[in-house]
Amino acid sequence: MNSFVMKCGGSTLAALPDSFFEDLKKLQDQGIVPVIVHGGGPAISETLSQLQIETEFVGGLRKTSEQVLDVVEMVLAGRINKEIVRRIQLSGAKALGLSGVDGRLITAEPVANAAEVGLVGDVSDVNAELVHGIVGMGFMPVIAPIGLGSNGGQRYNINADTAAGAVASRIGTERLIVVTDVPGIMKIENGEKRVLPTVTVEEIEAMIASGDIYGGMIPKVRAAIQCIQGAVREVVIVDGSVPGILSQVLAGGNVGTRIINL
Repeated sequence: MNSFVMKCGGSTLAALPDSFFEDLKKLQDQGIVPVIVHGGGPAISETLSQLQIETEFVGGLRKTSEQVLDVVEMVLAGRINKEIVRRIQLSGAKALGLSGVDGRLITAEPVANAAEVGLVGDVSDVNAELVHGIVGMGFMPVIAPIGLGSNGGQRYNINADTAAGAVASRIGTERLIVVTDVPGIMKIENGEKRVLPTVTVEEIEAMIASGDIYGGMIPKVRAAIQCIQGAVREVVIVDGSVPGILSQVLAGGNVGTRIINL
């Protein structure tokens, strides 16, 4: 049975139309099982502010104390994870929600700048056998990016993009699909915005430097680049609101932007 890894922000997934979930079901019926890794930054921030817990970002990573981590786990592995599972199941497809803690799915180690950001982890291992087992049973794994230290005691908050790239690489997938609310990487050419069909990591850095990629698109693109690691050769950025978008990508359609690592 073949599968692919899809990364999506929690807020993006919650806003996706029913057609997206119908497409997931269609793929599952064809024996192509998505492995979903999701984030949930805005929902975490909202819950932290409701609980009057301060949090800050250092270089794009949320500074994570044990207190912040409790909220991260509650929101990601609890609320958002189950919301996604519910929506997938409403389409008639089969899904199983879990976090990196379950079955030691994601083993993590502290990031290099842990002194600044606290309990944020990098992925050191993924239990690929567990993922393949769930896929083999015909369920889509829906993974919240919380990891466990090698001793199994300490939890770590893991950036969803990093987690998605690591999962894809460890389960042997060369392509990762990033579902967003934009049609791809846009560039103004002859006064018109158009989607770039293919772009390299080097070209992206040049476009950020020149101002062609700006504002809210910068973190989305950098996030996609973070997914390129290990066995992952390309990341496709697509707009999840386009009906049948995943099927189009998997059929080799010219949609979204392919970021390739040369």
